[in-house]
Amino acid sequence: MQTVPIQMPDGSTVPVRLIPAEGAHRHPVTPDMPRPVLVIVPGLGVPGGYYEPFATGLAERGFDVAIGELRGNGDSRPKPSLASTFGYHELVSVDFPAIFGAVRDRFPQSTPYLVGHSMGGQLGVLYAARVRGRLGGLVLLASGTPYHRGFRGLSGPGMLLGTAAVSLTANLAGVWPGDRVSMGFGRQSRVLMSDWARLARTGRFVPVGADIDYEERIGRLKLPVLSITMTGDDLSPAGAAAHLLAKLPKADVTTWHQPQPLGHNGWIRQNVSTIDRIEKWLRDR
Repeated sequence: MQTVPIQMPDGSTVPVRLIPAEGAHRHPVTPDMPRPVLVIVPGLGVPGGYYEPFATGLAERGFDVAIGELRGNGDSRPKPSLASTFGYHELVSVDFPAIFGAVRDRFPQSTPYLVGHSMGGQLGVLYAARVRGRLGGLVLLASGTPYHRGFRGLSGPGMLLGTAAVSLTANLAGVWPGDRVSMGFGRQSRVLMSDWARLARTGRFVPVGADIDYEERIGRLKLPVLSITMTGDDLSPAGAAAHLLAKLPKADVTTWHQPQPLGHNGWIRQNVSTIDRIEKWLRDR
């Protein structure tokens, strides 16, 4: 594995882990089916290094893999501070192009597929809307929107109030102090938390600083999408995943529900059946 540090305009350093396939590529490569490189985008507060067992499992199946890092999370430095003003838009318009540039340099003959976990899937959909035609497809793992109407029972009001409280706290403090409170997610930019809370309240992607109409662009996407939901996942239940997929009416969507009770993160380590499903989907493309 090779790790490439990328410096962002605000001085942050974001590492990209590059993991080539082990042995020969096991799947037919033709002009209509180029060799894929799977680019993993973490969930909020989940370090990129945590996905290494999952990435290694994919590499053992003959796929080139890269693991990105969300700015300010994991091994990215520095941690968010009062000076941090990045949100959804800056991540997908600045950080993701730099990450995918490093991936293209290492795997120039491969077509990138974005594999997004949780918020990483949300960001992946936004990035796909910006780079129409430059991704082979999207794999959404335990990923939906936090829109409160996508949650059943008291979970919906809880999501609405919880995200609002996080956003309010972050704006009052100047940064979300997730490293000091039980709700977690780590220390985060106040703008990122505001974008997340707005999505939970309105169900629409309208990030701070947006230079395009993301909702309109997403609605025109025609790329292949695999959405995998997890049994026991309270953070991205079936309704949340369905709300994200409803924004992609023209995409070629395949869904699969993981029957094992692995929850929101357990599939990262207990990954064989999930990798089986991803491999089958890529092979059948």
